[in-house]
Amino acid sequence: MFFATLIAAPARANLDLATVEALRDAWAGSAITWLNPGIAAEFAIEAVPANRWDVWQGLQGLGIDLVVQPAEGRRKQMLLADMDSTMIQQECIDELADVAGVGARVKEITARAMNGELDFEGALKERVGLLKGLPDSVIGQVIAERISFMPGGRELLATMKANGAYAALVSGGFTAFTGYVAETLGFDENRANTLNVEAGHLTGTVGMPILGREAKVAALEEISARLGLRHDQVMAVGDGANDLGMLGLAGAGVALHAKPSVAAQCDIRINHGDLTALLYIQGYAVGDFA
Repeated sequence: MFFATLIAAPARANLDLATVEALRDAWAGSAITWLNPGIAAEFAIEAVPANRWDVWQGLQGLGIDLVVQPAEGRRKQMLLADMDSTMIQQECIDELADVAGVGARVKEITARAMNGELDFEGALKERVGLLKGLPDSVIGQVIAERISFMPGGRELLATMKANGAYAALVSGGFTAFTGYVAETLGFDENRANTLNVEAGHLTGTVGMPILGREAKVAALEEISARLGLRHDQVMAVGDGANDLGMLGLAGAGVALHAKPSVAAQCDIRINHGDLTALLYIQGYAVGDFA
């Protein structure tokens, strides 16, 4: 048994009954369950339809996401999340670079690295090098003035944790930011890179070893083993090429507003919904949100 879940952007709430019924009837699905009227609905089907991705593509034009996944085990016991452009709406290093006056150059490198065009470690070293001499007080300024949370993140963490799940934040960014995000949203632990500081200024170097794609995979393996969980009990979410390893290893790997080359390699692609989509695809209705 599988579940087909349709999700609209909460701001638009344009998922209508006719659209859901048409797909349910075409796929010989079960009765429709509305998880949030106008935003999310689901129905059960016997098998994954051959035209799944054609239908997915057609719904993209309507601003609607479609996820098809096995019914068994879809409610996960661990969340492993990327931070930049996933749990928050910015790339922290881009914001620091903007303050330093090298924003355009760093943003270009970030975009190429997240799209998989550049080696992550080399790209990170290059970008951090451009921040040399920046007062470390700028980190607090960026957090206070420039960082905003991705909609739905608080509900996602609160609801999964209320149902016994463990939450880990694993970022190719920096501990100065993950500590703040983890504490604010309620993550149980966080891992990231360290910006080296001397005499109150950034040195332009990053602590070694650098946390990149393989370190995110290692985090999933280590934390799940420590908790006695199987990989298929884990939901991972991210948007960049350095997230692909953990997205592929997790039982549910969610490409959230991801780069096209990243989304193309994932079965769960959320392009329109916010982080509450990760609850809907686990079968939580809005009334279940903590």
